[in-house]
Amino acid sequence: MSPANLARIAAIVLVLLFMLCLTWESRLAPLRPGGSWLVLKALPLLMAIPGILQGRRYTFQWVSMLSIAYFAEGIVRGFSEPAPASTLAAWELLLALALFASTRSEEHTSELQSHHDLVCRLLLEKK
Repeated sequence: MSPANLARIAAIVLVLLFMLCLTWESRLAPLRPGGSWLVLKALPLLMAIPGILQGRRYTFQWVSMLSIAYFAEGIVRGFSEPAPASTLAAWELLLALALFASTRSEEHTSELQSHHDLVCRLLLEKK
């Protein structure tokens, strides 16, 4: 898959995860009636959207690490909360996994596309 397609997938998944976190904690199944401060967990995702859309490698790197926290939250809340929160947690888990895969894959393929890493590409092609 080309780096441009992976970047598009990462951007789409990032926006979907942001919207899920925002609506989950504000409307769909907040921890407290009327919403909770946990809605702030969507803030790092919001800050990452411009960098992902611009294709900044640094943003792809830290978003891939950040996605692990959302993956962990999805596991914990999926097993500890009743429906509908457990269903939302399953969606969070899947989106975090897709975000991790798309950001890590884009990062590695874009590294190998640059002229600076020509030696790396040649070494990998020989294997």
